[in-house]
Formats: sequence, structure tokens, C-alpha cells
Amino acid sequence: MLASGFAGFVDSVAGGGGLIQLPSLLISMPNTAPSLLLGTNKLPSFLGTLGATASYLRRIKPDFKLAFAMAVPAFIGSGLGASVATRIPKDAFRPIILFLLVIVAIYTWRKKELGLVENFKFARHHQVGMGVAAGLIIGFYDGIFGPGTGSFLMLILVAVLGFAFLQASVTAKIVNLSTNLGAILVFGLNSQIMWLLGLTMAIGNVTGGFLGARWAMKGGSILIRKMFLFVTTVLILRLAYDTFLK
Repeated sequence: MLASGFAGFVDSVAGGGGLIQLPSLLISMPNTAPSLLLGTNKLPSFLGTLGATASYLRRIKPDFKLAFAMAVPAFIGSGLGASVATRIPKDAFRPIILFLLVIVAIYTWRKKELGLVENFKFARHHQVGMGVAAGLIIGFYDGIFGPGTGSFLMLILVAVLGFAFLQASVTAKIVNLSTNLGAILVFGLNSQIMWLLGLTMAIGNVTGGFLGARWAMKGGSILIRKMFLFVTTVLILRLAYDTFLK
């Protein structure tokens, strides 16, 4: 529950809560089937993200049309990903995701003005079309593997579509809600969720998410950018360790 609380705080600001929450499950329950831990992990993630989203919506009005345009295919993609999560070895993803996250971190670090103000780059219909495609792909990834989902959503919204970090954060939360829900439905129907443990962890995640959202709104896009870079860097180090040293 403590790990889940910290995960909720980090996730509500810049994404990357899975970096903390999922490893805590793997370490504390090493003999449990990975699919059962993946399913259980989605429950507190969903409820924590729901709480953080509610906190954001009290102060910030997101682009609902784009958010829902991304959320629907993300829901479908996540369900598809979760349905094959037990059939594809997770180790196959690590080098690819590690490479992509390094590109994300370098690009964000070099573009110091990135995400500090809105800078829309495409016509509305192109923006929505790219959001739909990104939602489907990232949703599938979240259902089948997960770590880095928040980073990829933020990068698409900020670097590609031109949102400021604060606006991107609340939009990413809405999309992340749908990916978690899609995975929960599939894992739940296949009895791959430990409900009591998941709901206990959710207490910590919801609390952390609420506090993180309030902190992020006070600090604005500058603070979220710094947190985003920090979380992405830690995720890179973790995946590098798992890929090359473990």
C-alpha cells in the first residue's frame, strides 16, 4: 500500500507509477504468476488515476473531444494487449522500449521550451486522427506490458500535438483510465486479479494521486516537465538494469 501510494503520487504528476507499483508486487510475491500480478496491478492504477483525474477536472478543462477520441481505441487496444499478455515474453519488449524512452528523454531535455505553452501544429481533424492511432497503439502496449505508458502518452500530446504539460497531464489521465479499465475487464474475466489486495493497494494509490494532482496544479507545466524527465530517466535505468544486468 505504501508503494502504491508513492506510485499514485508520481503517476498523477507525470506518469510512470507502474515503475514503482508493479515491481513492488513482483518483489513481494515472487512465486505468483506474472499475469495475476499484472491484473492486480491494474486495479489500484485505475482507481488512483480516477481520483487524480477528478482532482484535475475541478481546476482544468481538458480537450474532451481529443481525450475521448484517444480513450476509445486505447480501451480496445488495452483489452487486446491484456488478452495476449500471457503468451508473449515480456523480455522481448525491453530493448525496444528502452531505446524509445532514451529518445523521449533526450528530445524533452534538449527542447527546453517544450510543453511550457500550447503550440498546436496540426489541423483539428489531423490532430484527432493522430490521437486515435496513438491511443490504439499505446493502449495495446499498456495492456500487454505497461511501464512507460504515461511517458509515451505525454510525449504524443506535448511533442507531437503541441499541448502544454499541464493540459497534457489531465488528458493523458483520461486516456490512461480507459487503458486500465480495458485491461481490468479482460484480466477480471479470466480470474487474474487478487481483488482484496488490489483494493487495499488502491487506498494508497488514490491518496497519492489526489496529493500529486494538487501539487502538479500548483507547480504548473514547468514542474510537470521536470518530474516527467526524472521519471523517464529512472524508468530508463530500471529497464537497462533488467535488460543487460539482471
